[in-house]
Amino acid sequence: MFQKILIANRGEIALRVLRACKELGIQTVVVHSTADADAMHVRLADESVCIGPPPSRDSYLNIHQIVAACEITGADAVHPGYGFLSENAKFADILAAHNITFIGPSGDHIRIMGDKIEAKRTAKRLGIPVVPGSDGAVTDQKEARRIAAEIGYPVIIKASAGGGGRGMKVALTEADLEIALHTASTEAGAAFGDDAVYIEKYLEKPRHIEVQVFGDGAGRGVHFGERDCSLQRRHQKVWEEAPSPALNAEERARIGNICAKAIADLGYSGAGTIEFLYENGEFYFIEMNTRLQVEHPVTEAITGIDLVHEQIRVASGGGLSVRQEDIKFNGHAIECRINAEDPRTFTPSPGTITHFHTPGGLGIRVDSGVYSGYKIPPYYDSLIGKLIVHGRNRVECMMRLRRALDEFVVDGIKTTLPLFRDLVGNADIANGDYDIHWLEKYLAKEE
Repeated sequence: MFQKILIANRGEIALRVLRACKELGIQTVVVHSTADADAMHVRLADESVCIGPPPSRDSYLNIHQIVAACEITGADAVHPGYGFLSENAKFADILAAHNITFIGPSGDHIRIMGDKIEAKRTAKRLGIPVVPGSDGAVTDQKEARRIAAEIGYPVIIKASAGGGGRGMKVALTEADLEIALHTASTEAGAAFGDDAVYIEKYLEKPRHIEVQVFGDGAGRGVHFGERDCSLQRRHQKVWEEAPSPALNAEERARIGNICAKAIADLGYSGAGTIEFLYENGEFYFIEMNTRLQVEHPVTEAITGIDLVHEQIRVASGGGLSVRQEDIKFNGHAIECRINAEDPRTFTPSPGTITHFHTPGGLGIRVDSGVYSGYKIPPYYDSLIGKLIVHGRNRVECMMRLRRALDEFVVDGIKTTLPLFRDLVGNADIANGDYDIHWLEKYLAKEE
């Protein structure tokens, strides 16, 4: 087991990893920007190192400074959390060159899954169902028209190196294709430094289903069930739950076993999430995230397994602590992402939190690094906390969520709490009857 882990992140995920390390008796080091000097994870860590000014490129994305912090403090491993350098293959390679363990997959696996075209090819080879579309990057209009005609309209053009909705355009007809291809390519080049795009069949009312997987790097793989992340705004997840209201036990087992086998065959090490669009009983691979997900707590709630403990165990060479038959699913869990944003316009709302009170009681968990008097900086992601609620079934979970949202108090800034109070009372949400477009249509009606 590691002696000292450096946590290369901030906010609630840095605190989440820090707590896991303390439970395992591992010393912790956190890095922080000058803007985060008063953050909760900085206060609670055994050691902290300031690595630069507020801009991420000068601090949390500064590989040289993070490696230097490891060497200064004697950290023998780095946990990257999510975001920032968590899916940076170069970072993983550089740590390995300095004999520091990256708590995550190999640089090669990060590279494969970070290239959306190569990821799709790999998924297909491993037996994972994929969305019909181009086998590689599409470079001209003639080729684009041929592929779109073969798979049928509507189609979606996506950035090969992209994510978060950037470099993504829908063409409903052939007349839309030229401008969609040009716009997606231009956006991809500007956002990711790579203008390669590919074409897929556009599914009109799909669910977003993701499967939590783990590999030991030596040919063993397991899955921890699926999460439904269909409530999204601009391709960003807002509400996640497990298990999905849309799947039955047979579908759940089928896609889970496919993913676990694929991870084993790939020789993958650590946590990963294989993401799908699901429509009319069929799953279609869209991407794999080679890191811990923001929504991992809902999986922990229904399995009783600490996924960060598991990450650390696997990275230290201890292998997986469970076999597939050991993983049991219990009840239902929902996570709401509480952001420092206007609940209608979603404009960021940095500022000082004057009062902060979290809900409690059976089945309630709040992952947050803020406190009364904490100043939300304007430089980073707007997530200030996650409310995770667990119940014996979905009905009980929803009732408990309603009560927890009523108890949650954040004063001094605007947050998305009012949005969730609306959603928990909506009939479609109560019935689990929604798809990836539902939330944006709902918000458009409210304007």
